[in-house]
Amino acid sequence: MTTTAAPADNTDVGPDAGSGRMSHREVLQALSGLMVGMFVSILASTVVANALPRIIADLHGSQTVYTWIVTSELLAMTATVPLWGKMADLYSKKLLIQLSLGLFVAGSLIAGFTPNVEVLLVSRIVQGIGAGGMSALALIVMAAMIPPRELGRYSGIFGAVFGVATIAGPLIGGVLVDTSWLGWRWCFLIGVPFTLLSIFLLQRTLHLPVVRRKVNIDWFGALLIISGVSTLLVWSSLAGHKFAWGSGWTALMVGGGVVLLALAIWVESRVAEPIIPLGIFRNRTVSLATIASVLVGVAMFGGTVFLSQYFQVSLGKSPTVAGLMSLPMIFGLLVSSTIAGQLITKYGRWKIYLVAGGAIMTAGMVLLGTIDARTSVLVLSIYMAVLGIGVGMLMQNLVLAAQNDVPANELGATTSVLTFFRSMGGAIGVSALGAVLANRVTSLLSEKLGPAPDGGSGTAAVPDLSTLPEPVLRIVQDVYGTATADLFLVGAPIALLAVIAVVFIKEKPLSTLSGTERLAAEEKAASSPAPTH
Repeated sequence: MTTTAAPADNTDVGPDAGSGRMSHREVLQALSGLMVGMFVSILASTVVANALPRIIADLHGSQTVYTWIVTSELLAMTATVPLWGKMADLYSKKLLIQLSLGLFVAGSLIAGFTPNVEVLLVSRIVQGIGAGGMSALALIVMAAMIPPRELGRYSGIFGAVFGVATIAGPLIGGVLVDTSWLGWRWCFLIGVPFTLLSIFLLQRTLHLPVVRRKVNIDWFGALLIISGVSTLLVWSSLAGHKFAWGSGWTALMVGGGVVLLALAIWVESRVAEPIIPLGIFRNRTVSLATIASVLVGVAMFGGTVFLSQYFQVSLGKSPTVAGLMSLPMIFGLLVSSTIAGQLITKYGRWKIYLVAGGAIMTAGMVLLGTIDARTSVLVLSIYMAVLGIGVGMLMQNLVLAAQNDVPANELGATTSVLTFFRSMGGAIGVSALGAVLANRVTSLLSEKLGPAPDGGSGTAAVPDLSTLPEPVLRIVQDVYGTATADLFLVGAPIALLAVIAVVFIKEKPLSTLSGTERLAAEEKAASSPAPTH
């Protein structure tokens, strides 16, 4: 294998390319393109939430299709993140991020003009592949441009983008669906001009030297990883709904997924350029940060994804109001991630924010485990803000800690591994805790209203509150309040395990070199002849 540092074209090298360091102005300019791209990729996942009922009705889809419109994008995004991360260590990061945005545009256009649900599902997969690239590459590009010591001040900006896109998505989707001359198709088309703007901005402003390496991608290993992960994610999305957790289908899918991943590990351990270098897990920081990322994904995503349903069913709020009620959690996340980032940049200490963030997140989960149908909006907002503060201090800084402790040529793989496992934990958490919620709702309704006509299947359908008589309405609202609180009580000990994991991460001084500078220094050291004695 040979390595050559060279620009892909004249636009890939800025004024400071010789030193590998971009100026503060160049960094801010490049961040503008990254932020726009990140905004639309997050928006794609949230803007469709309020539009799904109308989409399914117009395209004559089923409840199964309803679920898969969301799940298919999540599967594609999660499963392809490691491959994007590996390619970022081998090829032009600028080209790859533009390719991921191009795929996102293609998927959005196909979805916007889809004639049926089958084409829509294909388009969501294409969107997911593009979004997977964007979610991994944005962090990788930031690490290449910015030294870990300076990274904190910029992380808050991405936290703000994440929060605004998360909140704005459902609101924008609702407005588009309710506007007769626009309609649900614009939920997909609205991101196209912004994505094209992101590609243009990155072409103009992102200046990173390209490292040409003559290597072969381990495509067989990539296929095994994607197949194994997809099998487990499909199982986690269907178990408890289409078949029982303890059924033969579970044994077949889990067994098949584990076998595929075991084969992937075997293949990865024997190739020169593995998709996920197994050696990075010998690094204690990476291993513990990965474990914490999985646990955070399970606890945080698995619990909070059902809050909107709690707002609407248990508290009787409208979809628009339910979206606005998430603001305290997002505000807490924005404030804590921004302040923690600034303090890390100023003082160079980061572990305290991981530990404190994990502890505060766990406290937020415990507090939300006390809610019911009569919890006031003020109290609920305080509890959600506590959770958001903890997540904001913890999630992004796990990536920072790992990036600071690996060789520069493994930055892409390390970043994508953390992103991948966090998404994997979130997907499994949503599925598993969703099944817990359904079973809890079914059992509580059976206790209060008697057995369901079908004998109870453990999968309660969300009721139409407008059709329920007053006494039954109160019971249903109480049941959903209690069941949602139980989810957070299940998630709290999982969050506590994340705290234990980060406690054992060893704090190391943050590097003052960007990823590009570190890579150049490592290659120079590797090529220098060993001293003779």
